[in-house]
Amino acid sequence: MSSPGLLAGTVRLVRFELRRDRLLASVWGALLGLFCYASAAATDTLYPTLQDRVQAAELINSSPAVVALYGPILDVTSLGEVAMTKATVLYAMFVMALALVLVRRHTRVEEETGRAELLTATRVGREAPLASAVLEAGLVVTTVAFLAAAGDIAGGLPVQGSVLFAASWWGSGLVGIGLAAVACQLTASARTAAFIGAAAIGALYLLRAAGDTSAGWLSWISPLGWNTQLRAWSDPRWGVLLLYPAITGLLVGGAVLLRNWRDLGAGLFADRPGPAEGSPRLRDVLALTLKLHTASLAAWTAVALVLGLVFGSIVTNLGSLFDSPQAQEMLRRIGGEGAVADAMLAAILSVVAMVLTAFGIGVAAHGGTDERDGRTEEVLATATPRSLTIAAVLAVSLLGATWLLLVSGVATAVGYGVQAGGLTHSLGRVVGAALAPAPAVWVVVALAVLGLSLGSRWAMLGWVFLAGFVTVGLVGELLNLPTWVIELSPYQHVAKVPVEPVDWGAEAALTAAALALMAIAWWRFARRDIG
Repeated sequence: MSSPGLLAGTVRLVRFELRRDRLLASVWGALLGLFCYASAAATDTLYPTLQDRVQAAELINSSPAVVALYGPILDVTSLGEVAMTKATVLYAMFVMALALVLVRRHTRVEEETGRAELLTATRVGREAPLASAVLEAGLVVTTVAFLAAAGDIAGGLPVQGSVLFAASWWGSGLVGIGLAAVACQLTASARTAAFIGAAAIGALYLLRAAGDTSAGWLSWISPLGWNTQLRAWSDPRWGVLLLYPAITGLLVGGAVLLRNWRDLGAGLFADRPGPAEGSPRLRDVLALTLKLHTASLAAWTAVALVLGLVFGSIVTNLGSLFDSPQAQEMLRRIGGEGAVADAMLAAILSVVAMVLTAFGIGVAAHGGTDERDGRTEEVLATATPRSLTIAAVLAVSLLGATWLLLVSGVATAVGYGVQAGGLTHSLGRVVGAALAPAPAVWVVVALAVLGLSLGSRWAMLGWVFLAGFVTVGLVGELLNLPTWVIELSPYQHVAKVPVEPVDWGAEAALTAAALALMAIAWWRFARRDIG
């Protein structure tokens, strides 16, 4: 029997991978498209005149912290640049993260579980798995870019600028594919590959931030800097678009070479062997679960710390961006009645809470992966009862998410207090505001664990709930959704602290709902089949 060609079976693998990712890609693309539409449609309301837009753009450019976070506005008269100032760089990172998730899922995860070896034992070429992952991720990224352009155009922005802006997202996604392809060749661990890829994206973001606030040439080194330098909304630099596929081609080519230098299932760098005997502390399932997620919790703690410091330091400047009566009214609707700075704090901390919920959902999703790969059965084969196994997942996910809220609150208070000149006064008030959404976070995490209790294939259900709650919470009013739909999100029932007092009744109700969901999850997991 003749051996198959190197790329044999690539098209069939692409079709299979698209089917596997249909829900993930659809939700991710729809959310990003909706965010583009929401940002575009809201700009005319916030800044109804050219003078308002110019003033807002100049204020953004005058704050190094804001520029480092979002990037500069090169044309202060451009409606598109003002509308998409957050999305140009920050949301482009979400597209890169999507590319990382897809490529890792279909290359390194498949090798780690042994499925890739079974696949290549058939009439599938050696290079087909990597090629199909790159092609499938490219198709998904292209679709996301199309949805972004459609959202901008539907929101009232110019067609050419919308298409070029979407092209910058498309290019960022391509670079994310290349980075993921390389990261997946370096290590045999899927989690380590994810960390390497995420670290590379973070490094590009920091390089861009340094370039936008100091040495401008650094922005040209980072593909995220190209998104701004493209000047999509005015006087576009068409040649910049060629940089994305060029660097992607180099990265993918390098990944192919690295792939040929290593064995299937191994990484370019050999794994460090662990100790001959495990620590006695790991005999407890709670300690084992915490050990598995220690690195992830540490990384999320750093993220919460950075988010808090950055947002806390710029919140005093953000208030000056909303001087028009329409903008003031928008802020009051988002953050409640009160001072603009407090309204901005409430709005920012509510969004940060949604982001940090992802840690708890990730713990539950990892439990599903452990079950599918047989590790849960190995734990249950010892004297560990099922009730303790699910209790450990609940404890790490809920306490970890709460810890992250606390870290973000302290960091935000420090950043805000330094700018406002009153750290002692701001600490208790801001930390309390950061912890106010905790019961809502517990509800969403409990829903994720409930999905795990239904079966390993439902462990990803938490991401669907989070995506839905984020959508109805952030753009529900703009899309004119019914009130009862918007109020399905538990985040909507949390008081806008610090401009509003804590609603202890709502906090108690959300906590009770979370406890009820946890009890159902604990009961169901103890009675279903494992595996």
